[in-house]
Formats: sequence, C-alpha cells, structure tokens
Amino acid sequence: MQRNTTSGPVIGSDDAIASGTWSWKGVPYAKAPVEELRWRAPRDPDRWTTARAATAFGPACVQTGRLYGPGLHNRYDDTVGTALGKTVGSEDCLYLNIWTPASPAIKPRPVIVFVHGGSNITGYTADPVYDGAALARNEDAVVVSVNYRLGVFGFLNLAELKTGQRDEDSGNFALLDIVKALEFVTANIAGFGGDPERVTLMGQSAGAVNVYALLTSPMVLARDKPLFHRVVALSGGISTAASLPKGAIPGVLPAALWATRGGALLHELLVTQGRASDEAGARRLILKTGRATVAHWLRASSVDSILDVVRTRLAQRGMAASNPIPDGWVVAQDPIAAIRAGHYVHVPVLAGHTRDETKLFPQLFAMRPDLGGTSGRLLDDAAVFALTSRYDPEAAPQTTIEQWVPPAYLPATAPTVGFDARAAELDRIWFTAIRDDVLNALRTQQATVWAYEFEWDELPPPFDKIFGAAHTFDLPFVFGNFGPSLYARISFTRANERGRLALSRAMQGTVGAFVRSGDPNHAAIGMRWKAWPSRLRFDADAAAVHLGTQ
Repeated sequence: MQRNTTSGPVIGSDDAIASGTWSWKGVPYAKAPVEELRWRAPRDPDRWTTARAATAFGPACVQTGRLYGPGLHNRYDDTVGTALGKTVGSEDCLYLNIWTPASPAIKPRPVIVFVHGGSNITGYTADPVYDGAALARNEDAVVVSVNYRLGVFGFLNLAELKTGQRDEDSGNFALLDIVKALEFVTANIAGFGGDPERVTLMGQSAGAVNVYALLTSPMVLARDKPLFHRVVALSGGISTAASLPKGAIPGVLPAALWATRGGALLHELLVTQGRASDEAGARRLILKTGRATVAHWLRASSVDSILDVVRTRLAQRGMAASNPIPDGWVVAQDPIAAIRAGHYVHVPVLAGHTRDETKLFPQLFAMRPDLGGTSGRLLDDAAVFALTSRYDPEAAPQTTIEQWVPPAYLPATAPTVGFDARAAELDRIWFTAIRDDVLNALRTQQATVWAYEFEWDELPPPFDKIFGAAHTFDLPFVFGNFGPSLYARISFTRANERGRLALSRAMQGTVGAFVRSGDPNHAAIGMRWKAWPSRLRFDADAAAVHLGTQ
C-alpha cells in the first residue's frame, strides 16, 4: 500500500478483510515543533526517499492526562485512569491519518478532514471513536484525522516570542498546524484517491471552534485557492461576548486577556526555575535579560515543567484554559462581525448539537448561583473512569443516579432546580447560544446552512438520566464506532443495538451527502431537510430510527 507524498513515499495497511479499507497512519505533515521550533509556525517535514511505514498512529500531542486524552501508550486503555493529572504525549506529534475504501477510486472521492475536540487542551487522533474506517467505507470517502498542538503549546500570546511574523506572532500555533495539514491534503490527497476540490473541514467541540476560527480567518480568506469547500461543525461556536445575549458564555476572549495569561505563565515558570523569587522579580529579570534570551529559556524548558506550572499555579489563578486568540490575522478580532460583513470563506455549513450537551459538564453548575452554585457531579474523573471502564451494560444497574448527582439536583426532573433543568439552562447560555449566534450570522450571507439535533438517549439506566444525549455522544454514530472507548460500556447494549446502528447509518448518510454535494439531504431520511433555523432531529428507540424536524 505505497503512496507518494511531497515529502516522500509511505506504506500503509491493507485492512480490506477487517474493515473494508486501506489506511495510512502517522504520516508526518510538519517537522517536529521542538527546541527552536517550539512556538513557531509549522515547517515542512524533512524529505525522505526510502518508503516510510505508516501503519501506527503518531504520538498524541503533549498534554495533561484527562478523561478525554490518551493513556500512557497513546491509546484508550486502563492507563487512562492512571495518567490523570500527569504529562502524556509528545511534542513530536504533527502527524495525520488517512482512510480510504479498499478499492481504487473510480473518480476522486470527497475528503473529510477531522479536527478532534478536548477543550483545546486534550485529545488525540488514536481515540477509537475517531477511527475513520467505517465512515470512509460506508460513504465512499477519504477520511483524514489530524493531530495539532494543545494547551499552551498550541495557543500562547507572549511578547517575548514575537518576531514580526504575523502568523507566528498570533500565538495560534494549533490553527497554523491545522492549516499546514490542509495544505498537505491539497498537495497529496489525489494520490490517495481523494478530490482536493471537495474537502470538508469537520470538527467537534474545540475542533468545531477551531474550524469556525479558520472559516472566518483573514489569513485563510486571503489565500488564492480555498483549503476547504464545506464545513461540518459539531457542538461549537466562535462568539465573543459582543454578539451573545447577556450572561451567555463566549468562546473567544480578548487577545489582551491571553497576553496576561501568557505573561503569567512566563513569570511563574521563572519563579519555579529559581531564576526569580517572585513575579516582580521575574518582570525585572525579563527587562534586564532581553526577549531573545528569555525566548531561549522558554524553548529550553522541559515540557513537564511548563505543564506543571499550568496544572498548579495557573489553574489556581483561573488561567489554565486555551482557545483561539483573536489577533486579527489568523483569528478575526470578532468572527461573528466578520461573517455579518461577508468577510469569511463562503462554503456550505452543517452544524450539530446534542440535546443534553452540558450533562457532560455538570461540575460547571458551580459557576454561578443561577445554575445552582455547586457542582452537579459527585464523582471525580478517576472514579468516573474506574466505573465506566469496567461496567457491564448487560447486567442489572450497578450504580444509581444518587451516586453521581448531588441531592440538591434531585429529583432530576424537578422544575427549575433539578439536574435536567440546570443542565438545560447551562446549555441555553453556552452551546445553544454560540450555535445560534454563528448560524444566524451565516444565514444573513448564504442559504446553505443546516443543523441537526441529536436526541438518542437509549442508554441503560441510570445513564439515560445522568448523560442522556450528552456532548460527544453523537460522535460514535457519525463515525460508526461502538467498540471500546470512554463511555461505550455504559451506553451500548444488545437491546439498543438495532436502533443505534440504523441511526448511525442515517447520520453517516447525511455526512456523506453533504461532503459529496454540499447539501445533507438524501433519500434515506425520507423528508426534506430545510435550512437553518429548521433542524433535523436524529433519534431512535431500541429497534428503529425516528427522524423529525424542529
């Protein structure tokens, strides 16, 4: 399974018998961003002439272990639980993966480039939910998944690193990685049977945020040829506070705030390294030493020492998050305003939303008194992993909702104050708000905007109430992967198999229709899917699919 790329030949795997696909995994699209290349725009990989094996996923990008990241072996296994709070992954991580049907393309196939989620601080393409084989096979498409830098390695606004090159100076290294991967796809995907003129950029959660950031990027808009031709954005948005209702949660914060956080990282790192005794001393040291030397110190610092500062000192100050930085070049200063002014990449857009998005994040009920003021989850991540990774979904329930949800939010169905109501209110001011904002803006400029609502909640009790149709729970249906993964053992049973497999095929058919034509309508849904603000509802009972419109 040898194919040539602009950097050199790669040999993939023939998985025709097992999955009906061919695959190439761990294909480098950029040079390792290490040492002097840390916090720089991605560079072309060094060329090679001897065929390179592309049969295993490249390392996850370096991150702090969380439920949604890899274990110690770059895969989903028992070590996910033991890696929580520890540094995992590698800086040498800029690799992508390609799946195609196991047959030569009669004509060039549409291409899907998937950007994983994880709050821009965690995640990895080797997550079994993201395996592209079933989607590629069922929809006769080429599926590509992309690793990109995470956390402070992917997003860092810091004066001491700026050189006058506006892409690098943006601090949006993760977005530059995704652009570099798209450039690889443009240059090479024809050799894998893909159509470089029909590329869909698809992302979920933080991946959707990043996709929208590139949709509205002045840098991307200025290119002579488009890097992508459709967008699928699942459970994400790109709003500043300016365009959201009062009290809603923006996804884009001011560049000055990210500069403050970048400065805090530098100051705290200098203190922990013993170069300064306190923050004031760190500031004096920076002025005395100069930018070039400080930048060298940063690039010479160990990954673990940097992430330890984030985990401890920055987290205590509420500065541990990462997200696109609105520099005005790589990321628009106000992406929604840019859309309303017509300054974005005009392509068809398909958005997804799950009915119970925020049941994955009930800890955030503690954020404000009007959400309850205390966490809605009793179990910590270690306890959640221990239970979900060993659960027997075919047996009688082995846990109760009372073990998961605090008494203040029970019964879950209590009006206003129950778990369901609090989750719905958090969704209203967060995922629903940012979805509506971006889609309403897009509809002022184009008709080709569609949205779906995922409502499948046939999980065995009590998980049908604890999670329901939660954030990320549509992804196994989109990719057609119901094997081992984080929530598989509490979600998928023999009893719900028939209905969920049928729903998965309906959802994959929708994605397939969209990536082929730019319109998600296809005969199998049995109705006309109207453009936004209408939504198609995806649901199923134990035996059959139930579709409807909202």
